[in-house]
Amino acid sequence: MKSIAILLMICICAHNATAQQYKLYSPNEKIQVSISNSKALRWSVTLNSQRVINEGPISMTLLNGDVWGETKITSAKSEAKSEKITALNYKKQIIDDSYNQLTLQFRGNYAVIFRAYNEGVAYRFVANRKDSITIKNENVSFNFDGDHYAYVPYVNDPHQKDQFQCSFENNYFHLKLSDIDKDTLSFAPVLVELPGNAKAAITEADLEDYPGMFLQAGKQSGSLNGVFAPAPVAELQGGHNNLQSFVTQRAAYIAKTNGKRNFPWRVLIISEADKDLLNNDMIYKLASPSRVEDTSWIKPGKVAWDWWNDWNISGVDFRSGINTATYKYYTDFASANKIENILLDEGWASSTDIMSIVPEVNLQEIIDYGKSKNVGVWLWGGWLPLDKQLDHALSTYSKMGVKGFKIDFMDRDDQRMVQFYYRFARKAAEYKLLVDFHGAFKPTGLQRTYPNVLNFEGVRGLENVKWSNTDFPLYDCSVPFIRMLAGPLDYTPGAMRNANKSDFRAMYSIPMSQGTRCHQLALYVIFESPFEMLADNPTIYMKEKECVEFMAKVPTTFDETVALDGKVGEFAAIARKKGTSWYIGAITNWNNRELSIDLSFLSEDQQYEAEIFQDGINADREGSDYKKIIKTVSAKDKLKLNLASGGGWAAMIYPKK
Repeated sequence: MKSIAILLMICICAHNATAQQYKLYSPNEKIQVSISNSKALRWSVTLNSQRVINEGPISMTLLNGDVWGETKITSAKSEAKSEKITALNYKKQIIDDSYNQLTLQFRGNYAVIFRAYNEGVAYRFVANRKDSITIKNENVSFNFDGDHYAYVPYVNDPHQKDQFQCSFENNYFHLKLSDIDKDTLSFAPVLVELPGNAKAAITEADLEDYPGMFLQAGKQSGSLNGVFAPAPVAELQGGHNNLQSFVTQRAAYIAKTNGKRNFPWRVLIISEADKDLLNNDMIYKLASPSRVEDTSWIKPGKVAWDWWNDWNISGVDFRSGINTATYKYYTDFASANKIENILLDEGWASSTDIMSIVPEVNLQEIIDYGKSKNVGVWLWGGWLPLDKQLDHALSTYSKMGVKGFKIDFMDRDDQRMVQFYYRFARKAAEYKLLVDFHGAFKPTGLQRTYPNVLNFEGVRGLENVKWSNTDFPLYDCSVPFIRMLAGPLDYTPGAMRNANKSDFRAMYSIPMSQGTRCHQLALYVIFESPFEMLADNPTIYMKEKECVEFMAKVPTTFDETVALDGKVGEFAAIARKKGTSWYIGAITNWNNRELSIDLSFLSEDQQYEAEIFQDGINADREGSDYKKIIKTVSAKDKLKLNLASGGGWAAMIYPKK
């Protein structure tokens, strides 16, 4: 009650003051948002009285010259909310949605809403006009109080030399804010280090009918500013197999949109300890609720995947590749190991005509064979060919029995592309089809609004080991604290050829992973991915039955998540619960390390059996070396984990019979 009373008193008194100043506190009162409106709307944020961001402007400029954020506040309303969200296809069943909110109404028929959570802050513009509006630009500023270090993913290899057209994949560069390249855009989330081990992550939520936010170093020291792709005016088909669409001309505005709407949330996630970032729910909480009434048909799960392993099965009497016999082989493997789906990746249909199936593939036969084995079939498709005949394609393949689509090569987040995401998600739901957005920008909550959307890429996934010498153990130990804040990711783990740092080679057709076998197994627990792939080929997996059994058993959605320990770029340890069983994963960078895992999250009155996969004694030399042990554990135990260089540790813990 104390926080609510303070919230109300300060807001009302400040409104009556000439300067129009307001303060908003998080429920635990550790985070404070200060808002002022003297000629221009400005905000600042503190954590435990330590300044996080200094005052910075908030505004939205319309093409007609109106500037929202530079008019007078006509009313202020403060409220406190504490509710429970029942999540679907998520890392937990119940989410605590507690926050304090301040709504400022402005002259000119618009408002700005601020929210303060215990784990961060957010604000959004709200329009209340009858006619459509055109947004020329939006001023989003994060003026940090010091030249802090940050983890920055620059735009990498932009298409047509246009930074707004990119894959949204890159390593994290750890550098001071003053050293960020001012001519290069970064994509969110960006994580900034604060004094006393605290962190602040910048991203956005509830992005709809509006371009996504890039970040760029500002002129002011320590500042990061939002940058938005201007709306496309003209496009040209081209790119990979002629299935992409490149913007060749852009408008003098970023969005034409409805005059009565909510704009995206600008989000600053704040943590006092690194491990807290491993279990953050802000994006899900800020997203619009589900628009799919019947969700009973939405079934996440695992998938046997063909592309990463280059269809390299062996020991068969047919030529492996994109053909019916190969996909029946994948189906047999999936069925034998209780893997719910197979995926036909690129090549099953014409690149530019999604309705033209290649002669070597009898799709209906594969689907029917899968049904007889209780295995679903997913299809890959480029976004542009699908969008050109959306209803026809989804209707046809849904009737054939296809379960879902993996959509690829969007590589943009301008307004038109964001519209495509919503259009495709909505149409797919109508035809009871699931969706995996590959070639995608980071998630912003669409998976809550349309729960048939299970995954997004926007991550430098395992596919990159086929051609890149990226430091993957370092990257893997950064992703859970940064990219995963935005939502689930299509990273595609599961490599069975595992190499140490000196022996790794990038190979396209017979790829290997960096780090140990247990590192790969642990990723099935660490990474959030309701639609999780097994990237390697069935022939290899059949020789590794213990590992396949573990990967198949780990759920892809959970009832509860516990962040155990972690440090950005160094290591991460997470426990997740499904039913009465727990699943634990821990990974490290190239530094071997010892961790202690406290099992106090287990039920106190229950004995458990733990199936543990740990790095073998020679795992630092032979990455596939591991040891499986079974032991009895309880809530009183603390387990000592020894992780090899690039290593991992994974366990299934279930009640002892």
